[in-house]
Amino acid sequence: MEIILADKAGFCFGVKRAINTAFEAVGKTRVYCLGPLIHNPQEVERLRQAGIETVDDFGSLNAGDTLIIRSHGVPPHVIEQARNRGLTIIDLTCPFVGKAQRHAEVLHKEGYQVVVVGEKKHPEVQSILGHAGDSAVVVETANDIPGMKLHGRLGVVAQTTQSYGNFSEIVLTLLRISKELKVFNTICSSTKERQEAARILARQVDVMLVVGGRNSANTSRLADLCRQEGKPTHHIEVADEIRPEWLEGATKVGVTAGASTPDWLVEGVIEKLKQVKIR
Repeated sequence: MEIILADKAGFCFGVKRAINTAFEAVGKTRVYCLGPLIHNPQEVERLRQAGIETVDDFGSLNAGDTLIIRSHGVPPHVIEQARNRGLTIIDLTCPFVGKAQRHAEVLHKEGYQVVVVGEKKHPEVQSILGHAGDSAVVVETANDIPGMKLHGRLGVVAQTTQSYGNFSEIVLTLLRISKELKVFNTICSSTKERQEAARILARQVDVMLVVGGRNSANTSRLADLCRQEGKPTHHIEVADEIRPEWLEGATKVGVTAGASTPDWLVEGVIEKLKQVKIR
């Protein structure tokens, strides 16, 4: 059985930067992260063991403590409140997320109603909304648009891990109903590269394994795209989840991973595949 790793898989630039910076902060003060730094439970646990605690709010922290703003970003008032408490801020917002935030803010100032293409409850989307004004709305799919209260002048940004297909469909639908439409494509290049590499690989193999947190939007989207290519696809977090029956009859197995999946987890999956005995 041949095991093939996608050309683009695993940590992107923004996540690598966030992880490395977080580890560098350990030992200087008490270090906390506002929400999971990335959507990968295993890597978050590794951070916890190093001394970086995840908190849902900073109300119990003391002046001088260090608070990490995770890669998904936060609304501006959150950082302001944290600074007012005397916390040391390490802002690890992904540069691509920061770009989406800035575009949303500019669109709002220019008088556009901001439309964020993304998942309503995702923390990145919530952070973008914090820059987009009170009239901003979130659209998950084109089917959400009928019945929504939308203005004539619309400005569009995307959650950075959106698929191009979904983003394009929503933009085309908005184009038909708006008088003026201004669009910023804020899908990050790493997302596009991983999605395209996953599609290409899925066409070449019998089974796909997609490695990453089940709470990771970009990893789940990779799995969806592989399934769209018509191949059996299994989204797993760790190597121990692999079931031999998935691989029966397969001569080629493809492996890809989300942008928040560390190399050590991907390597563990590949090693496990090498050991699997198929009847």
